[in-house]
Amino acid sequence: MSDPFVVVGGDAAGMSAASKARREAPDREIVVFEKGEWVSYGACGLPYYVKGEIQSLEDLVSVTPEEFREERDIDLRAGHEVVAIDTEARTVTAEGEAGTVTQSYGDLLLATGAEAVVPSIDGTDREGVYTLGSMSDGKELREYVARAREGEGFQQPDRGPACRFLEDCTGPVGVVGGGYIGIEMAEALAENGFEVTLFQRGDRVLKGFSDETSEYVADHLREEDVTLRLGAEVRELAGGDRVEAVVTADDRIEVEMVLLGTGVRPRTDLAEDAGIERGETGAVAADAYRETSAPDVYAAGDCAEATHVVTGEPTYVPLALTANRHGRAIGQTVTGTPTEGGGVAGTAAVKAFDVEAARTGILDHDEARAAGFDPVSETVTAKSRAGYYPEGGNVRITLTADRVSGRVLGASLASEYGEGAVHRSHAVVAALSEGATVADVENYDLAYAPPFNTTWDPVLVAAKVLGGTLQD
Repeated sequence: MSDPFVVVGGDAAGMSAASKARREAPDREIVVFEKGEWVSYGACGLPYYVKGEIQSLEDLVSVTPEEFREERDIDLRAGHEVVAIDTEARTVTAEGEAGTVTQSYGDLLLATGAEAVVPSIDGTDREGVYTLGSMSDGKELREYVARAREGEGFQQPDRGPACRFLEDCTGPVGVVGGGYIGIEMAEALAENGFEVTLFQRGDRVLKGFSDETSEYVADHLREEDVTLRLGAEVRELAGGDRVEAVVTADDRIEVEMVLLGTGVRPRTDLAEDAGIERGETGAVAADAYRETSAPDVYAAGDCAEATHVVTGEPTYVPLALTANRHGRAIGQTVTGTPTEGGGVAGTAAVKAFDVEAARTGILDHDEARAAGFDPVSETVTAKSRAGYYPEGGNVRITLTADRVSGRVLGASLASEYGEGAVHRSHAVVAALSEGATVADVENYDLAYAPPFNTTWDPVLVAAKVLGGTLQD
């Protein structure tokens, strides 16, 4: 065999590309280098593993290394870190337990992912400070929770219903960051009896959502006894060898553990060292087919840029579907069927205890204006099911459009868990992808039956209200 397809990174983008390439080219040599021991796993499930809803790390693995090697005939080399790329010689150099190896490539995919951001504050290296960016991080956090439940940490008086799994509550902990990981981990820790304080530098959680959605989620977090400290910039994680307190400009809060959920950044060092260009977002730049500035070198997943379907400009959206979709497209491209990776709308969802929220497109008015739009938003609250049906709740939707063209730009939705905020966002994603106007959305033929919906779906209600505003 010759002309190997080499992949750097064994998670969503990398293994999707390798698997698709194997199906399309049964005889081609395919080599995957992964510096860790885990491949093809659902990192998004880690907060629920820490919480205890998922019992085993192995449950997060989609396809095992053995299955890739034996059933898909992919040369998977776990425990091998690629340390250099030579785009002229068309080789990669990797280091493993057996030493250094050099591998030639015909096509190369960089799927190096992202890493958790550690803020530039004192004390992040103290014991008891965690991030959640990998399977090993999840394992360490789960072990910490188990130790605390067994009485090896702080012991607080029984707080009653808030301590759902414990006879006695565990101790105070801090979560720094009010994004997806911060909120999901606040839930995971609170459900295990910890007294959780969430610190957010900005004035609201879920900055990428609408103000109304952020407020809805924040109110529910407080109802679940999560203390929110908004506008609180963390200055230090104080203590000795172990963290003992979170220090802000105004206060000092004692804790026994801190979870840093301050975002992620793309791993681009390997690409930069090889002379491969980064884009304006800081991630690896790639064209519609995911090819980088180096010939036959592709990039996908959390290390790479994508194109936003609303603005047509590069954006950085490190989410699982994008990684899988782009990886699959590359697998087709390198085996002879050039396939575009497709754009992204920035669609995301989060669960906070008994609330679900979703967002898609462009919501921030300053961002919309910078892209050449004149944004207008309206927020409505509508029933999730027929009013006479014995179950149901409300869905709150903020819909944003361009005043001049009427084009839908984005939406933010929130509801009680199970009442459809997330699934209803999919209709808006379709509108964004097709460049639909508010008037178009008003005429969408969405499903209706009393257990699932009202005659006028909340998305249609939001479009009607926003359409009226655009006509004023």
